[in-house]
Amino acid sequence: MSAVPVTISRRPRLVEPQLAAAPGAPLVDTHGRVHRDLRLSLTDKCSLRCTYCMPAEGNEFLEKDSILTTDQIVRIAQLAAASGITTFRLTGGEPLLRRDAADIVRRISAIEGPNGRVQVAMTTNGILLPRMLPQLIDAGLDRLNVSIDTLRRDRFASLTRRDKLDEVLAGIRAAQASSLRPLKLNAVAMRGVNDDEIVELVEFAMEHDAQMRFIEQMPLDAGHTWDRVQMVTREEILEALGARFELAPVPERGGAPAERWTIDGGPHTVGVIASVTAPFCGNCDRLRLTADGQLRNCLFSTSEYDLMPILRADPSFALDADDAARARHAAGNWTDSELAVDAMLRSCIHNKLPGHAINDPSFLQPARGMNAIGG
Repeated sequence: MSAVPVTISRRPRLVEPQLAAAPGAPLVDTHGRVHRDLRLSLTDKCSLRCTYCMPAEGNEFLEKDSILTTDQIVRIAQLAAASGITTFRLTGGEPLLRRDAADIVRRISAIEGPNGRVQVAMTTNGILLPRMLPQLIDAGLDRLNVSIDTLRRDRFASLTRRDKLDEVLAGIRAAQASSLRPLKLNAVAMRGVNDDEIVELVEFAMEHDAQMRFIEQMPLDAGHTWDRVQMVTREEILEALGARFELAPVPERGGAPAERWTIDGGPHTVGVIASVTAPFCGNCDRLRLTADGQLRNCLFSTSEYDLMPILRADPSFALDADDAARARHAAGNWTDSELAVDAMLRSCIHNKLPGHAINDPSFLQPARGMNAIGG
Protein backbone atom coordinates (compact mmCIF):
# COMPACT_ATOMS: atom_id res chain seq x y z
CA MET A 1 0.00 0.00 0.00
CA SER A 2 1.44 3.38 -0.96
CA ALA A 3 1.70 6.09 1.69
CA VAL A 4 -0.07 9.25 0.52
CA PRO A 5 -0.04 12.40 2.65
CA VAL A 6 -3.28 14.20 3.44
CA THR A 7 -2.88 17.85 2.52
CA ILE A 8 -3.99 20.48 5.01
CA SER A 9 -3.39 23.75 3.16
CA ARG A 10 -1.01 22.87 0.34
CA ARG A 11 -0.03 19.63 -1.33
CA PRO A 12 3.53 18.51 -0.59
CA ARG A 13 5.62 16.75 -3.19
CA LEU A 14 5.14 13.01 -2.69
CA VAL A 15 8.40 11.24 -1.94
CA GLU A 16 8.56 7.45 -1.93
CA PRO A 17 9.40 5.81 1.39
CA GLN A 18 12.88 4.48 1.98
CA LEU A 19 12.36 1.11 0.36
CA ALA A 20 15.62 -0.22 1.78
CA ALA A 21 14.40 0.22 5.36
CA ALA A 22 12.85 -3.01 6.59
CA PRO A 23 9.99 -2.96 9.11
CA GLY A 24 11.47 -2.57 12.54
CA ALA A 25 14.51 -0.64 11.31
CA PRO A 26 15.23 2.71 13.02
CA LEU A 27 13.12 5.65 11.86
CA VAL A 28 15.70 7.87 10.16
CA ASP A 29 14.91 10.84 7.92
CA THR A 30 16.91 12.05 4.93
CA HIS A 31 18.85 14.45 7.17
CA GLY A 32 20.13 11.66 9.42
CA ARG A 33 17.83 12.39 12.37
CA VAL A 34 16.87 9.23 14.25
CA HIS A 35 13.34 9.49 15.67
CA ARG A 36 12.80 8.25 19.22
CA ASP A 37 9.88 10.35 20.49
CA LEU A 38 6.20 10.05 19.52
CA ARG A 39 3.69 12.61 20.80
CA LEU A 40 0.23 11.04 21.07
CA SER A 41 -2.73 13.40 21.25
CA LEU A 42 -5.58 11.73 23.14
CA THR A 43 -8.17 14.45 22.49
CA ASP A 44 -8.50 17.95 21.07
CA LYS A 45 -10.82 18.99 23.91
CA CYS A 46 -9.60 21.08 26.83
CA SER A 47 -10.98 22.42 30.10
CA LEU A 48 -9.30 25.81 29.49
CA ARG A 49 -9.48 28.29 26.60
CA CYS A 50 -6.00 29.82 26.59
CA THR A 51 -5.84 32.86 24.34
CA TYR A 52 -2.69 31.66 22.53
CA CYS A 53 -4.28 28.29 21.73
CA MET A 54 -8.06 28.37 21.32
CA PRO A 55 -10.86 30.86 20.66
CA ALA A 56 -13.22 31.59 23.55
CA GLU A 57 -16.23 30.28 21.64
CA GLY A 58 -17.09 28.45 18.44
CA ASN A 59 -14.58 25.62 18.73
CA GLU A 60 -15.45 22.60 16.61
CA PHE A 61 -14.12 19.49 18.28
CA LEU A 62 -13.61 16.06 16.77
CA GLU A 63 -16.58 13.71 16.78
CA LYS A 64 -16.17 10.71 19.09
CA ASP A 65 -16.33 8.21 16.22
CA SER A 66 -13.50 10.01 14.39
CA ILE A 67 -10.84 9.62 17.10
CA LEU A 68 -8.54 6.68 17.61
CA THR A 69 -9.69 3.94 19.95
CA THR A 70 -7.51 2.87 22.85
CA ASP A 71 -6.70 -0.39 21.06
CA GLN A 72 -5.63 1.49 17.93
CA ILE A 73 -3.43 3.91 19.88
CA VAL A 74 -1.70 1.08 21.70
CA ARG A 75 -1.20 -0.97 18.52
CA ILE A 76 0.36 1.98 16.70
CA ALA A 77 2.58 2.59 19.73
CA GLN A 78 3.70 -1.06 19.62
CA LEU A 79 4.70 -0.74 15.96
CA ALA A 80 6.48 2.56 16.61
CA ALA A 81 8.36 1.03 19.53
CA ALA A 82 9.44 -1.88 17.32
CA SER A 83 11.17 0.71 15.11
CA GLY A 84 12.99 2.47 17.93
CA ILE A 85 10.52 4.93 19.49
CA THR A 86 11.50 4.96 23.16
CA THR A 87 9.35 7.78 24.59
CA PHE A 88 5.63 8.35 24.21
CA ARG A 89 4.25 11.68 25.42
CA LEU A 90 0.49 11.85 25.92
CA THR A 91 -0.93 15.26 25.08
CA GLY A 92 -4.14 16.98 24.03
CA GLY A 93 -6.02 19.25 24.27
CA GLU A 94 -6.12 18.10 27.84
CA PRO A 95 -5.29 14.36 27.88
CA LEU A 96 -6.94 13.72 31.26
CA LEU A 97 -10.34 14.62 29.78
CA ARG A 98 -10.17 11.25 28.05
CA ARG A 99 -11.78 8.81 30.46
CA ASP A 100 -9.44 5.95 29.59
CA ALA A 101 -6.24 8.01 29.93
CA ALA A 102 -4.93 5.86 32.79
CA ASP A 103 -5.63 2.67 30.83
CA ILE A 104 -3.70 4.08 27.86
CA VAL A 105 -0.77 4.83 30.19
CA ARG A 106 -0.93 1.31 31.60
CA ARG A 107 -0.96 -0.40 28.24
CA ILE A 108 1.71 1.73 26.59
CA SER A 109 4.01 1.57 29.62
CA ALA A 110 3.99 -2.24 29.26
CA ILE A 111 5.41 -2.08 25.72
CA GLU A 112 8.88 -3.50 25.24
CA GLY A 113 11.02 -2.09 22.44
CA PRO A 114 14.42 -3.29 21.20
CA ASN A 115 16.08 -1.48 24.12
CA GLY A 116 13.62 -2.43 26.84
CA ARG A 117 10.47 -0.88 28.29
CA VAL A 118 9.38 2.41 26.74
CA GLN A 119 8.94 5.60 28.77
CA VAL A 120 5.54 7.30 29.09
CA ALA A 121 5.26 11.04 29.79
CA MET A 122 2.28 13.39 29.91
CA THR A 123 1.65 17.11 29.46
CA THR A 124 -1.42 18.38 31.34
CA ASN A 125 -3.00 21.57 32.65
CA GLY A 126 -3.06 19.88 36.08
CA ILE A 127 -6.71 20.43 36.90
CA LEU A 128 -7.56 16.73 37.24
CA LEU A 129 -4.23 15.63 38.74
CA PRO A 130 -5.29 15.52 42.43
CA ARG A 131 -7.89 12.90 41.58
CA MET A 132 -6.09 11.01 38.81
CA LEU A 133 -2.39 11.12 39.65
CA PRO A 134 -2.35 8.01 41.92
CA GLN A 135 -3.86 5.83 39.22
CA LEU A 136 -1.57 7.32 36.56
CA ILE A 137 1.47 6.47 38.66
CA ASP A 138 0.14 2.97 39.35
CA ALA A 139 -0.37 2.59 35.59
CA GLY A 140 3.32 3.31 34.95
CA LEU A 141 3.55 7.03 34.12
CA ASP A 142 7.23 8.04 34.17
CA ARG A 143 7.28 11.82 33.75
CA LEU A 144 4.95 14.79 33.99
CA ASN A 145 4.78 18.34 32.61
CA VAL A 146 2.22 20.79 33.99
CA SER A 147 1.34 24.05 32.24
CA ILE A 148 1.18 27.18 34.42
CA ASP A 149 1.53 30.57 32.70
CA THR A 150 0.81 32.84 35.64
CA LEU A 151 0.44 32.73 39.42
CA ARG A 152 -2.01 35.64 39.58
CA ARG A 153 -5.69 34.83 39.74
CA ASP A 154 -6.94 37.72 37.61
CA ARG A 155 -4.38 37.03 34.90
CA PHE A 156 -5.08 33.32 34.93
CA ALA A 157 -8.80 33.92 34.48
CA SER A 158 -8.16 36.39 31.67
CA LEU A 159 -5.59 34.23 29.92
CA THR A 160 -7.45 30.92 30.17
CA ARG A 161 -11.00 32.31 30.27
CA ARG A 162 -11.60 30.04 33.25
CA ASP A 163 -11.23 30.67 37.00
CA LYS A 164 -9.26 27.46 37.67
CA LEU A 165 -5.98 28.62 39.20
CA ASP A 166 -6.64 26.92 42.55
CA GLU A 167 -7.24 23.61 40.79
CA VAL A 168 -4.01 23.91 38.78
CA LEU A 169 -2.00 24.78 41.90
CA ALA A 170 -3.53 21.79 43.69
CA GLY A 171 -2.45 19.62 40.78
CA ILE A 172 1.12 20.91 41.02
CA ARG A 173 1.17 20.22 44.76
CA ALA A 174 -0.02 16.68 44.09
CA ALA A 175 2.74 16.23 41.52
CA GLN A 176 5.31 17.61 43.96
CA ALA A 177 4.24 15.04 46.56
CA SER A 178 4.55 12.22 44.04
CA SER A 179 7.59 10.22 42.97
CA LEU A 180 7.57 11.60 39.42
CA ARG A 181 10.84 13.35 38.66
CA PRO A 182 11.90 15.42 36.93
CA LEU A 183 8.72 17.44 37.36
CA LYS A 184 8.51 20.20 34.75
CA LEU A 185 6.35 23.31 34.68
CA ASN A 186 5.70 25.01 31.33
CA ALA A 187 4.89 28.67 30.73
CA VAL A 188 4.40 30.52 27.47
CA ALA A 189 6.11 33.89 27.85
CA MET A 190 3.92 36.74 26.57
CA ARG A 191 4.70 40.43 26.41
CA GLY A 192 2.46 42.54 28.62
CA VAL A 193 0.78 39.42 29.99
CA ASN A 194 3.19 37.49 32.19
CA ASP A 195 6.68 38.71 31.26
CA ASP A 196 6.95 40.40 34.67
CA GLU A 197 6.47 37.01 36.38
CA ILE A 198 9.48 35.22 34.89
CA VAL A 199 11.55 35.30 38.08
CA GLU A 200 8.50 34.64 40.26
CA LEU A 201 7.60 31.54 38.25
CA VAL A 202 11.13 30.16 38.61
CA GLU A 203 11.06 30.73 42.37
CA PHE A 204 7.67 29.01 42.52
CA ALA A 205 9.03 26.03 40.56
CA MET A 206 12.04 25.67 42.88
CA GLU A 207 9.75 25.75 45.91
CA HIS A 208 7.87 22.81 44.37
CA ASP A 209 10.98 20.83 43.37
CA ALA A 210 10.26 21.41 39.70
CA GLN A 211 12.06 22.71 36.65
CA MET A 212 10.52 25.84 35.11
CA ARG A 213 10.54 25.95 31.32
CA PHE A 214 9.66 29.06 29.34
CA ILE A 215 8.32 28.66 25.81
CA GLU A 216 8.50 31.31 23.12
CA GLN A 217 4.99 31.95 21.86
CA MET A 218 4.55 30.18 18.52
CA PRO A 219 2.12 30.61 15.59
CA LEU A 220 -0.11 27.72 16.66
CA ASP A 221 -3.31 29.43 17.81
CA ALA A 222 -6.52 28.24 16.18
CA GLY A 223 -7.54 31.83 15.47
CA HIS A 224 -4.26 32.62 13.64
CA THR A 225 -3.78 35.82 15.63
CA TRP A 226 -0.11 35.23 16.53
CA ASP A 227 1.93 38.43 16.53
CA ARG A 228 5.73 38.21 16.60
CA VAL A 229 5.88 41.53 18.43
CA GLN A 230 4.03 40.02 21.40
CA MET A 231 6.51 37.15 21.69
CA VAL A 232 9.05 37.35 24.52
CA THR A 233 12.32 36.09 23.07
CA ARG A 234 14.88 33.69 24.49
CA GLU A 235 17.32 36.55 25.06
CA GLU A 236 14.74 38.60 26.95
CA ILE A 237 13.90 35.63 29.16
CA LEU A 238 17.58 35.02 29.93
CA GLU A 239 18.14 38.71 30.61
CA ALA A 240 15.32 38.74 33.16
CA LEU A 241 16.62 35.58 34.82
CA GLY A 242 20.22 36.76 34.77
CA ALA A 243 19.30 39.86 36.74
CA ARG A 244 18.19 37.64 39.64
CA PHE A 245 20.10 34.35 39.33
CA GLU A 246 23.53 33.14 38.34
CA LEU A 247 22.99 30.95 35.29
CA ALA A 248 25.36 28.35 33.84
CA PRO A 249 24.51 26.37 30.67
CA VAL A 250 23.89 22.64 31.01
CA PRO A 251 25.78 20.78 28.24
CA GLU A 252 24.67 17.81 26.14
CA ARG A 253 21.19 18.94 25.18
CA GLY A 254 20.76 16.20 22.56
CA GLY A 255 17.29 16.15 21.03
CA ALA A 256 15.61 17.90 23.97
CA PRO A 257 13.55 20.95 22.96
CA ALA A 258 14.68 22.99 25.97
CA GLU A 259 18.07 24.53 26.56
CA ARG A 260 18.81 24.37 30.27
CA TRP A 261 20.80 26.42 32.76
CA THR A 262 21.66 25.69 36.39
CA ILE A 263 20.39 28.26 38.88
CA ASP A 264 22.92 29.63 41.37
CA GLY A 265 25.13 26.58 41.01
CA GLY A 266 22.30 24.04 41.19
CA PRO A 267 20.70 21.68 41.78
CA HIS A 268 17.74 23.52 40.26
CA THR A 269 17.63 24.29 36.56
CA VAL A 270 15.54 26.43 34.24
CA GLY A 271 14.79 25.73 30.60
CA VAL A 272 13.94 27.81 27.53
CA ILE A 273 12.25 26.41 24.43
CA ALA A 274 13.09 28.93 21.72
CA SER A 275 11.43 27.48 18.64
CA VAL A 276 11.26 30.87 16.93
CA THR A 277 14.52 32.70 17.68
CA ALA A 278 16.81 29.68 18.22
CA PRO A 279 15.30 26.70 16.35
CA PHE A 280 16.60 23.26 17.28
CA CYS A 281 15.30 21.47 14.18
CA GLY A 282 18.70 19.95 13.39
CA ASN A 283 18.38 17.61 16.38
CA CYS A 284 14.61 17.04 16.31
CA ASP A 285 13.70 13.42 17.02
CA ARG A 286 9.92 13.89 17.39
CA LEU A 287 6.92 12.66 15.48
CA ARG A 288 3.26 13.39 16.25
CA LEU A 289 -0.02 11.51 15.98
CA THR A 290 -3.25 13.46 16.30
CA ALA A 291 -6.32 12.16 18.08
CA ASP A 292 -7.96 11.45 14.72
CA GLY A 293 -5.10 9.34 13.39
CA GLN A 294 -3.02 11.84 11.41
CA LEU A 295 0.77 11.53 11.50
CA ARG A 296 2.71 14.80 11.50
CA ASN A 297 6.47 15.06 11.10
CA CYS A 298 6.68 18.60 12.47
CA LEU A 299 4.66 20.73 14.84
CA PHE A 300 4.38 23.30 12.03
CA SER A 301 3.73 20.88 9.18
CA THR A 302 1.08 21.77 6.60
CA SER A 303 0.60 18.13 5.59
CA GLU A 304 -0.56 15.03 7.45
CA TYR A 305 -0.45 11.29 6.81
CA ASP A 306 -3.79 9.59 7.40
CA LEU A 307 -3.68 6.21 9.18
CA MET A 308 -7.46 5.91 9.46
CA PRO A 309 -8.11 4.17 6.09
CA ILE A 310 -5.62 1.44 7.06
CA LEU A 311 -7.12 1.00 10.52
CA ARG A 312 -10.72 0.94 9.31
CA ALA A 313 -9.94 -1.57 6.57
CA ASP A 314 -8.66 -4.12 9.12
CA PRO A 315 -10.84 -4.47 12.25
CA SER A 316 -8.42 -7.07 13.61
CA PHE A 317 -5.43 -4.68 13.45
CA ALA A 318 -5.65 -3.63 17.09
CA LEU A 319 -6.37 -7.05 18.59
CA ASP A 320 -2.86 -8.51 18.68
CA ALA A 321 -1.14 -8.52 22.07
CA ASP A 322 2.30 -6.96 22.35
CA ASP A 323 4.08 -10.22 23.21
CA ALA A 324 2.49 -12.05 20.28
CA ALA A 325 3.29 -9.22 17.89
CA ARG A 326 6.91 -9.00 19.02
CA ALA A 327 7.33 -12.74 18.50
CA ARG A 328 5.93 -12.49 14.99
CA HIS A 329 8.07 -9.48 14.15
CA ALA A 330 11.21 -11.19 15.42
CA ALA A 331 10.45 -13.97 12.94
CA GLY A 332 9.97 -11.41 10.16
CA ASN A 333 6.22 -11.96 10.04
CA TRP A 334 4.29 -8.70 9.67
CA THR A 335 0.64 -8.44 8.61
CA ASP A 336 -0.34 -6.35 5.59
CA SER A 337 -1.88 -3.72 7.87
CA GLU A 338 1.24 -3.54 10.02
CA LEU A 339 3.38 -3.13 6.91
CA ALA A 340 1.07 -0.36 5.70
CA VAL A 341 1.30 1.53 9.02
CA ASP A 342 5.07 1.07 9.05
CA ALA A 343 5.31 2.37 5.48
CA MET A 344 3.23 5.41 6.44
CA LEU A 345 5.51 6.13 9.42
CA ARG A 346 8.56 5.94 7.17
CA SER A 347 7.01 8.01 4.41
CA CYS A 348 6.04 10.71 6.92
CA ILE A 349 9.55 10.84 8.34
CA HIS A 350 11.17 10.57 4.90
CA ASN A 351 9.36 13.77 3.86
CA LYS A 352 10.42 15.73 6.95
CA LEU A 353 11.98 19.06 6.04
CA PRO A 354 15.27 20.33 7.52
CA GLY A 355 13.40 22.92 9.59
CA HIS A 356 10.08 24.65 10.17
CA ALA A 357 10.90 27.92 8.34
CA ILE A 358 9.02 30.14 10.81
CA ASN A 359 11.43 32.94 9.98
CA ASP A 360 11.01 32.55 6.20
CA PRO A 361 8.57 34.90 4.41
CA SER A 362 6.94 31.85 2.79
CA PHE A 363 6.00 30.29 6.15
CA LEU A 364 2.39 29.12 6.40
CA GLN A 365 0.79 28.62 9.80
CA PRO A 366 -0.75 25.14 10.25
CA ALA A 367 -4.49 25.00 9.76
CA ARG A 368 -4.93 23.16 13.06
CA GLY A 369 -4.47 24.87 16.38
CA MET A 370 -2.18 23.52 19.08
CA ASN A 371 -5.04 21.77 20.86
CA ALA A 372 -5.76 19.69 17.74
CA ILE A 373 -2.12 18.96 16.89
CA GLY A 374 -0.91 17.89 20.31
CA GLY A 375 2.04 19.34 22.25
